[in-house]
Amino acid sequence: MSNLKILGIGNALVDIMVLSEDDQIINYLNLPKGGMTLVDGDLSAMIQKEISHMNIKIATGGSVANAINGIAGLDVECGFVGTIGRDDLGLLFKNDMLKRGIEVKLKENEFPTGRAVGFVSPGGERTFATYLGAAIEMGPEDITPELFAGYDLFFIEGYLVFNQPLIMAAASAAKSAGLTIALDLASYNVVEANLDILNELVDNYIDIVFANEEEAKSFTGMQPEAALENLAGRCDIAVVKVGKEGAFVKQGNQRWHIPAFETSVVDTTGAGDYFAAGFLAGLAIGCDLGKCGTIGSLMAGEVIQVVGAELEDSRWAEIKKRAELL
Repeated sequence: MSNLKILGIGNALVDIMVLSEDDQIINYLNLPKGGMTLVDGDLSAMIQKEISHMNIKIATGGSVANAINGIAGLDVECGFVGTIGRDDLGLLFKNDMLKRGIEVKLKENEFPTGRAVGFVSPGGERTFATYLGAAIEMGPEDITPELFAGYDLFFIEGYLVFNQPLIMAAASAAKSAGLTIALDLASYNVVEANLDILNELVDNYIDIVFANEEEAKSFTGMQPEAALENLAGRCDIAVVKVGKEGAFVKQGNQRWHIPAFETSVVDTTGAGDYFAAGFLAGLAIGCDLGKCGTIGSLMAGEVIQVVGAELEDSRWAEIKKRAELL
């Protein structure tokens, strides 16, 4: 049996990561700590002026784009659907995916490529101010049956709930094409603001749900293990991540607790994305769900050791070796 092929859809962004000595700047900008806030072009420009003197790192980003990069790093065939601008950041995003062997299905337009300024607090928690730019210009008319040809699993970014016609069209088309559909619930404040559409998606289209404990509580009103039960009753596979305590996975009557790998935390950006990458890559190559979760945990443990959600090429050989041995 051949391996499954994974297609992701999400906001094509470039991350601008800022190492903060304290929370003064996120308080000044009135950003909810640990969350993601959408900002307009003017505020984005003001934020970039504020951080111009600070220590920054630029890398490709976007939740599902991060996950697809991780999946490609594990040598699983994958593709990405998104929208970029005709600018240097758009070219950076496109070339970064191409060099990893990802099939890019990128629409280009005249808006600036989206960018997410991520403030990394002491201890590694990150807070994002995101300007979607070109990314928001993708619409339901861009979702065609041809997008899904040759793919088996479709991974949807929860942040797309801000573009409701798009996310519903994508889920409906993928379901009609017979793909297994996975959804990441994005950020707790995004979940709180979009409960109706997320409930509709999970109950009618989604086979696999990923959530951290804050997102799970925002979505179900429950603590992690009760939320896991709730989600598993509404989809095929439920995953609730609980930070240093690892993650819980449930399918039917089977339940797994996946321990976290002990490691030093520099920046938690991308931890959930890389967990999903490892989990879905494991699923694609036929691993049982316990091993899928363990590969996800391994991947999350790797990415939190660096600033941003990009691992050096030299790390991937060791990660793949460890994943095979798990």
